[in-house]
Amino acid sequence: MAYRTVFLAKLPFWSAFFHGFLSGVLADLIVNTVEAWINHYPLKEKAPVQRPNNPNVPHNPSLYKKPFVESFEETPLMVAVLTYMGYGILTIFGYLRDFLRQWNIEKRHIARERDEQKDFVPLYQDFENFYNRNLYIRIRDNWNRPVCSVPGPKMDLIERSTPNYNWTFEYTGRVLKDVLNLGSYNYLGFAENKGPCADAAIEATQAYGVGVGSTRCEMGNLDIHEELEQLVARFLGVESSMAFGMGFATNSMNIPALTGKGCLILSDELNHASLVLGARLSSSTIRVFKHNNMQSLEKLLRDAIVHGQPRTHRPWKKILIVVEGIYSMEGSIVRLPEIIALKKHYKAYLYLDEAHSIGALGPNGKGVVDYFGLDPKDVDIMMGTFTKSFGAAGGYIGGKKELIDYLRCHSHSAVYATSMSPPVAQQIITSMKIIMGEDGTTLGADRLRQLHENTTYFRRKLHDMGLIIYGNEDSPVIPMMLYMPAKIGAFGRQMLKKNIGIVGVGFPATPIIESRARFCVSAAHTREMLNTVNISDSWQSKYVRRLKYINETLTYYK
Repeated sequence: MAYRTVFLAKLPFWSAFFHGFLSGVLADLIVNTVEAWINHYPLKEKAPVQRPNNPNVPHNPSLYKKPFVESFEETPLMVAVLTYMGYGILTIFGYLRDFLRQWNIEKRHIARERDEQKDFVPLYQDFENFYNRNLYIRIRDNWNRPVCSVPGPKMDLIERSTPNYNWTFEYTGRVLKDVLNLGSYNYLGFAENKGPCADAAIEATQAYGVGVGSTRCEMGNLDIHEELEQLVARFLGVESSMAFGMGFATNSMNIPALTGKGCLILSDELNHASLVLGARLSSSTIRVFKHNNMQSLEKLLRDAIVHGQPRTHRPWKKILIVVEGIYSMEGSIVRLPEIIALKKHYKAYLYLDEAHSIGALGPNGKGVVDYFGLDPKDVDIMMGTFTKSFGAAGGYIGGKKELIDYLRCHSHSAVYATSMSPPVAQQIITSMKIIMGEDGTTLGADRLRQLHENTTYFRRKLHDMGLIIYGNEDSPVIPMMLYMPAKIGAFGRQMLKKNIGIVGVGFPATPIIESRARFCVSAAHTREMLNTVNISDSWQSKYVRRLKYINETLTYYK
């Protein structure tokens, strides 16, 4: 009886809502009618459907060595309706304001092209420009806030104000001190300016300088780069690896070197933009399967083998499955055991992006492969970044020696990009050795344990508050559903007033009715810091309908 409970609990809110734009008699009639209908026909609570095609249940549980628990509660019907109404109202008023601007009645200045450029191709698509001008601009102050300290567990922000409703910003001269940082991907707390990593980076700067000024193929191949690649290969448990100076380019510039015309890429629908761009640049045929849905993936594999290439029906030269370890918008973890089983059965290749999972998952911090206790050799291309768990920059690709030797000659990122900065490389080496325990301390193991404890505690804390949260129970990325566009701005501003920094995400980065706030937990957070996050219901965000959902699902796997 979720809808009945939610509606009756919010009865004063709905009464005020309808009275706001309807006559008193009509508003009372609507509220009383719906209340009577719900009391007469109560909706029954639906338990999670325990069948293979349920997105919260593994297709083949026998492949998992431990419970695989994820939660993606559907958007409540009334919330979905009101969210669509909210976007509709904003859109209508946006077009009205555009009409008034044409007649110089609306005086608000906007970004527009010069009159002499009217015959040029538009710089933006019509709706993209409209969305930025009339919807995004209303909540623009929640992004790009300037940070003036180390973005560790706490940070300092420069306060801004806007005289023209977020079109431009001005600095007030005030600094917001000790803002709790729940937005950075600082999973293991290595974003710091003191300690062994910072000291080692300083020594590397004194020895090598800051920049290299050349590519690896010419005069930019330093011994510290060789040391880093050998360490990464040993950390991952693969034959060889290669490091790159930019994480985004690690995907976008290497996938085109691995596939081309006559090849098929099977991509998860929620893959990162760098993976999408790399796939498009490769000239390969791209087909998208539903997020973490093994039935959808298997159907595409079967169709690809049966039908072959379009028109000619020749066999595909190569079939590459592209997935991520942790999906940064959903907080979900890839169902790697099932994907490896499908990959072996249908003779495909697997490209695994561990940007968010390397260092953050597994008993040894070695990513999603370590998390599931699988053999790294079963993953053909292991990719990851150093920007999250290692507090540095750049990315890597690991695999067989033949693969890495091929990429050294054919990857655009390897041949044309400038080498990684030496102090950055040293930061990665030092932090990775700490994680591996090769520094002679237990600091790495302590941070891994603390991250897991903080993740479990904070997820349970938000769930007990009555909030809908998405993702896997072991994922340090925790999306909290807000749904309505106005709540993105309101929630971000209210949290900042409480000295808490969060990231808001909405359309088009998410589906139109699934706007959310995204929390990123760190090993550097203390229990006292996490306890300061107390989300009230002043903006009506407690939508949860099944408080026992996770426990029921966990019982199912046991």
